[in-house]
Amino acid sequence: MEFSDVFEKIGSIPGGWGLAAKIFLIVFVALAIDLVQRIVTRKMSERTRATLNPWDDALFDAVRAPASALIWLLGISIAAEMIDNKTDAEVFDYADPLREIGIIIILTWFLLRLIGKVENNFVRKRQQEKQEYDQTAVDAIGKLARASVVITAVLVLLQTFGVSVSGILAFGGVGGIAVGFAAKDMLANFF
Repeated sequence: MEFSDVFEKIGSIPGGWGLAAKIFLIVFVALAIDLVQRIVTRKMSERTRATLNPWDDALFDAVRAPASALIWLLGISIAAEMIDNKTDAEVFDYADPLREIGIIIILTWFLLRLIGKVENNFVRKRQQEKQEYDQTAVDAIGKLARASVVITAVLVLLQTFGVSVSGILAFGGVGGIAVGFAAKDMLANFF
């Protein structure tokens, strides 16, 4: 018997309890997936600490909390869609746009955490090996990466809301050229 067959049998429980049982099952599956994800990422994080590569440490440290948020967002949105199909309440019509917005925000959160963890691991590794590094350049590149992620996320969110971003992108292109000319000396010192 497949999961879809079991799911349909649960949904056929009379008196509205079938929908409640389906929603409970979805929440339970989200809880189980989140638990497995936390265990796997914790174990992988412990294993990657033994390696010399700082990138894998940053990745597994950065992914844990956003992955949990994504699992719960998807579970709750699937449950909301099921309720919407049965009740036709207008409040559940916003489940799809809210899921899209939530995914964009969670992805942005993950990328910002990753940038911060990579930056910290780079500095820590250089300090442990007693190697010189330019703290100003590290801070500048980290801020530039964060700004790029946030600006991209805002543009994607605006597009999700139905706002045309072509004018904003054209203005950003001209502004990007100006910033590039202003930052060329700093980046020349870095490379």
